[in-house]
Amino acid sequence: MEIRCLVIDDEPLALQVIQKHLDKIPGVEIVATFQNPVAAFDMIKSTKIDLIFLDIEMPLLSGIDFLKTLQNPPKVIFTTAYRNYATESYELDVVDYLLKPISFPRFLKALNKYKNLVNMTVSESIIKEVEVHDYLYVNSNKKFIKLNFEEILYVESLKDYVKVYLNDSSVITKDSISNFKHKLPKEFLRIHRSFIVNTNKVTAFTKVDVEIGEREIPIGASYKDDVIEFLKDF
Repeated sequence: MEIRCLVIDDEPLALQVIQKHLDKIPGVEIVATFQNPVAAFDMIKSTKIDLIFLDIEMPLLSGIDFLKTLQNPPKVIFTTAYRNYATESYELDVVDYLLKPISFPRFLKALNKYKNLVNMTVSESIIKEVEVHDYLYVNSNKKFIKLNFEEILYVESLKDYVKVYLNDSSVITKDSISNFKHKLPKEFLRIHRSFIVNTNKVTAFTKVDVEIGEREIPIGASYKDDVIEFLKDF
């Protein structure tokens, strides 16, 4: 499997270090490097990119704010000299958070973490194609529970877990919200970094929230335009 990477960092020396690390690892292609995240935007939209190595503190736009602008972004590994962004970065489902100066062993560990994540996602997608497409099983408290898609109202991210809300109950399973989204059919829409909704269950919506019965679920600012467009046409 060839891993197609982008490297975005405003410091030329930091770009060189990451390039040198990647050059030592077979099966990795550096598609491009950028010192300005805005300049990378069009390439991410038009080119298949698997993984971005993304600095956080940059002059025009921070790596965190840049990531929030992307819909269905590639996987991201943050590279930064600052520890104080760690909590916020993991809320964005990044693969890893590397502190500069980045040693090669630590860099390799992050890349292997990405590979393990992708292998898990691929295997789950294969299982999904073989099984009937109107349900899935989730592991909750060492028990595999069957969830029918038509019974799911919405899904909420709880750090390393997701909570699946049904009509009269809920189920918590260990998973990221991004990975869980890939297991659901197209009528499930991510409307916030912490929420996915079953659009078949939506009873009303505004520019700031979606209603499912009496429950109001917020729409994230970076998701608003796509959510409104999708719900109007669905």
